[in-house]
Amino acid sequence: MSQIIPIASGKGGVGKSLLSANLAIALGQQGKKVVLVDLDLGASNLHLVIGQKPGNASLGSWFTEKSDFKDIIQPTDYQNVSFIAGDSQIPDLTSLKHVQKVKLIRNLKNIDCDYVILDLGAGTHQFILDMFLLSPQGIIVSAPAVTATLNGYLFLKNAVFRLLYTTFKRGTPGRAYLDQIKSDSKAMQKLYIPQLIQGLAKTDPATTQLFINRMQQFRPRLVMNMIEDPKDADRAQRIKASCNQYLGLEIEYLGLMYRDMLQDKALASQLPVVVYKPQSVLGQAIYRIADKVIQTQPHQFDADFIPDNFNANNFENAEEEANDDYNFKLSGIDDLVSGGSLSVGELAEMIKTQQYELTQLRKENNLLKSKLIKAANQGFKL
Repeated sequence: MSQIIPIASGKGGVGKSLLSANLAIALGQQGKKVVLVDLDLGASNLHLVIGQKPGNASLGSWFTEKSDFKDIIQPTDYQNVSFIAGDSQIPDLTSLKHVQKVKLIRNLKNIDCDYVILDLGAGTHQFILDMFLLSPQGIIVSAPAVTATLNGYLFLKNAVFRLLYTTFKRGTPGRAYLDQIKSDSKAMQKLYIPQLIQGLAKTDPATTQLFINRMQQFRPRLVMNMIEDPKDADRAQRIKASCNQYLGLEIEYLGLMYRDMLQDKALASQLPVVVYKPQSVLGQAIYRIADKVIQTQPHQFDADFIPDNFNANNFENAEEEANDDYNFKLSGIDDLVSGGSLSVGELAEMIKTQQYELTQLRKENNLLKSKLIKAANQGFKL
């Protein structure tokens, strides 16, 4: 049975695809049969990292043309590594239907190899969380930057709540208890999983025990990328402490990768780092991560756990979903500040950065509006 390794990040640009591609090739070099899957649907570009020419066989063609799944598993130039391309050209591929998602999960689980590495999109979209929970040992990639740290923690918090709502199905006393708490935004901001479990245990003891068991099985692994100083590695330990204190979650520290301009040169050459310069500091860091992956005993969630059981009907409408995301973000900041993962100074710097980004967006928006008005006045139809 193949081991699925989902690789995700709470924020784009932290090296998720870099790790996915190079880890696959490093494992292949050690004799492991690997299938690398580009699941960053809507922004698929993993083929560029490994120098794979885009072809007609992709997830997009499989969904739209009803081809055989084995036909989209393409060989690569790298030993023991095959590739499944995503497809950013097909509309609506980022919002798969329930039937499509179930079909994809079933086929991914049936791939005959040692490792199936899933390069997921950045963020906390429902599809991304479901794919991340295909394994209790997924990898989350983060960086020392304040926003990357915050988004990495928020991703793990969203994954825990996804696991929570998947376990407490609709119609159970525990779900009614959760829905009641969710209606209070202030309570949600201060909600810690260990405290929540105490309340759920009184309301729905049997399902609560099932959730506790799944949380014990859930052991995501953290990789810190873009390290510039050994002190930057301390951020990983602080994230680990916050996850343990506020989420009741144990995460494993899989490794770190130093910032290296070599990766830009490798990408320009369309060669993975472990092929372009295997003896480099970055290349050796990836090999160490690969060794740890091989040495780690694989685990699975219990047979009854299906991530897709938690469907989109959890949120009644887009406004409620937006409010939930906002409250999650506020609670995430509070958790990291309280746990010492973010200092007040770093928080202030993050706010300044976001204020600057908002100002730039307003300028761009005003510029676009003026161009549209000018075009309309010149007779163009909008």
